[in-house]
Amino acid sequence: MSESIPSAWLTRFARLIQRGGSVLDLAAGGGRHTRLLLDMGFRVTAVDRDVERLRPLAGERCELRAIDLEAGAPWPLGRNYDGIVVINYLHRPLLAPLAAALAPGGVVIYETFAVGNERFGRPRNPEFLLRPGELLAAFAALSVVAFEQGEVTQPRPAVIQRIAAVAGPHGELPECPAETTVGHSAAMRS
Repeated sequence: MSESIPSAWLTRFARLIQRGGSVLDLAAGGGRHTRLLLDMGFRVTAVDRDVERLRPLAGERCELRAIDLEAGAPWPLGRNYDGIVVINYLHRPLLAPLAAALAPGGVVIYETFAVGNERFGRPRNPEFLLRPGELLAAFAALSVVAFEQGEVTQPRPAVIQRIAAVAGPHGELPECPAETTVGHSAAMRS
């Protein structure tokens, strides 16, 4: 997905996160989502193996953490996040700790590539592609607000899977922008 434009999925569902809450941006990369979250008034912990590109965002409401999340160490990021954002990153051993790190009412917003994406380019390695319904299974203990999987054309052709889920009951759904998904799409209410 584009390196500069924030994820439309995140933009839509970030409104579910408690106003002014604490958000973990996992595998933050160049900071496009960290910047969006800061602009929305959240306190952000931005985590990546290399935080050099994130340094301009560091400040009172933005903590940077340089961590190799794939080193096999126990979960190093604490708990009680009002929101956890993961876009274009997959390391399966982190899925269970992510759900456990949410505060009551906390929201996970996850979007990454899925099996079938190899037709469109990178990533192609199955280790970095979600299997059908994998995010639903990983976050089954949460209240699913929305889930989609299938082909998208924007910001570039890809096969993706994405979920927005809440630790506990959830309220009113945010408005949906124009659809760009082809294939299986489901919005669920609990």
